[in-house]
Amino acid sequence: MDASSIPVVLFAYARPAHLARVLECLRANEVPVIYAYADGARSHLDEAAVEEVRAKLRAIDWAEVRLTARTENLGLGRNVLAGVSEVAACHEAFVVWEDDLIAVPGTYAWLAAALRHYASDPRVMSVTGWTHPRVTPPGVGAAPYFDGRAECWVWGTWARSWRGMADETAEMKMAAAVARGVASGAYGADLPEMARAERRRNLWAVRWLYHHLQQGGLCVRPPWSMVEHIGTDAGATNVIGSGPWSADPLRAAPPLPESWPAAQEDSACAVLWRAVNPPAPWPWRLARRLREKLRFGR
Repeated sequence: MDASSIPVVLFAYARPAHLARVLECLRANEVPVIYAYADGARSHLDEAAVEEVRAKLRAIDWAEVRLTARTENLGLGRNVLAGVSEVAACHEAFVVWEDDLIAVPGTYAWLAAALRHYASDPRVMSVTGWTHPRVTPPGVGAAPYFDGRAECWVWGTWARSWRGMADETAEMKMAAAVARGVASGAYGADLPEMARAERRRNLWAVRWLYHHLQQGGLCVRPPWSMVEHIGTDAGATNVIGSGPWSADPLRAAPPLPESWPAAQEDSACAVLWRAVNPPAPWPWRLARRLREKLRFGR
């Protein structure tokens, strides 16, 4: 598998200023092929920004671009599930990027190298350019590590791993993970909460995380993050404010390993995820469930 054959699947909506920064970093990363999925406007209020985003995508002259301009608003969850499934049908491996994530030069090369190395290892289901000091196991040094919890901020995978994503909801995959002995909150109490909210909030990432847990798959993480989220503002779909997830300024990309490690999860990963996402106090959970029942009838 040659690095030039690994496309970036880019999802964009109505934030042209954010997209401009993302495109700058994709150019600096020498990304050769971009499948761009530009969602349709929710209302006439977004139409101008949506058109500006599409104009920026059409103006790219430093990479091959295949643009899909949605005629309706799918929302992030439906757009990602549909777009990635399309690309997975014609590419063995690919990297997924959203319009509010930037990364240092070398990120794409690191992800592409990991995708090439682990292409035939069924234990490895995905790679990512993001990690955080709060969930990075101690002592990893400059080496990649393996986590049972996957990632949705600049990540790559193979068509083999994506297979089955459209067949079950997050709750169904959560139940399958529990059946194989993985507690629903083994990697943080936020996951079962997001699974229950998947359809209501048009999410996709929690299904991907439980897809890994359902199959016992691993995600390759870098020893330090190459990725920064720049979209934690009022225009964000699912993330408002970074809070405790703020991190130090990005460092240069880690060196490519001379020898990539064997696929084995670091035993600290699940413990760290549970520590940063503990269960909420039961009165708060009960009150929230009552509010949801009154509002949504379920």
